Amino acid sequence: MVFALVSIAAPATAFILLAAVGLDLTPNDFARVRRQPAVVLTGLVAPLVLLPPLAVALTWLFGSGPEITASVLLIAACPIGGISTTWSYLARASTALSVTLTGLSCMAGFLTIPLVGAGIALALARPFPLSAPVPVLIAQVVLLLGLPVALGMWMRRRVPGSAERYGPALRRASFIGIGIVFLLVIAADPGLFAAGLTTTVPLAAAFVLASMAAGWLTAVPLTPDRRDRFTLAAEFGTRNIGVAIAIAVTLLGRVEFARFATTYALTEIPLMLVAVALFRRQESPARAFWPRRTHFL
Repeated sequence: MVFALVSIAAPATAFILLAAVGLDLTPNDFARVRRQPAVVLTGLVAPLVLLPPLAVALTWLFGSGPEITASVLLIAACPIGGISTTWSYLARASTALSVTLTGLSCMAGFLTIPLVGAGIALALARPFPLSAPVPVLIAQVVLLLGLPVALGMWMRRRVPGSAERYGPALRRASFIGIGIVFLLVIAADPGLFAAGLTTTVPLAAAFVLASMAAGWLTAVPLTPDRRDRFTLAAEFGTRNIGVAIAIAVTLLGRVEFARFATTYALTEIPLMLVAVALFRRQESPARAFWPRRTHFL
């Protein structure tokens, strides 16, 4: 029953979140992204090159067994998660860049997931067969990314009064949705979650933080804009958990991999919210965290 609720609440929350994102985007935002080909290319390619070795290093450092190692590598092989756009949006970073990178990363997943799997198998000298769940990737790009963002942008352009009126309600609903999904996933198996607090959660937290650091440092020589740097950090640290779970359960038949993916998601959310808060504080130290309450909440 709880898993059924999660399967409904998670995509519904994602749709609402990204519709709210669309309300704040204009074509000019994407025109700026088109003038940053090096940043876009790096944001797509660098995670594929850097994250798998980072995953191996961390699992070695934590002394993880082969199952956990394979689980972290699966996370590293997946494209960028759609919720990454939410973190850039909340941080007032480069949301259009995030939308672009997330969409392109998912579309390239047909190619990149098997390629990364082949590279991992070669490095580990053992089979690590990965293939892309095509229906999941298509649904995420079209239904859970493109459609809500386009709907929000259309409302802003065609019915600005309605966008201004309903925008705050969408933002409130999205925050409530994140909290509900978080609690539902924990409620699905609280014992398993509690057991992971001393084992898999520290590893997941280390991978999230190390991935974000890699994204930020990769962006430093490419752009002086801290908003772009934060966006790349968020894109590196946010992996597509839906794709990871689909691969683990339907293609590999390994439920334990899916459990780690869930743990990763539960660990990633609070860490990203802290990163958003710190970035907002640093960018606007003289203002409250939510500087325009009527607009944001």
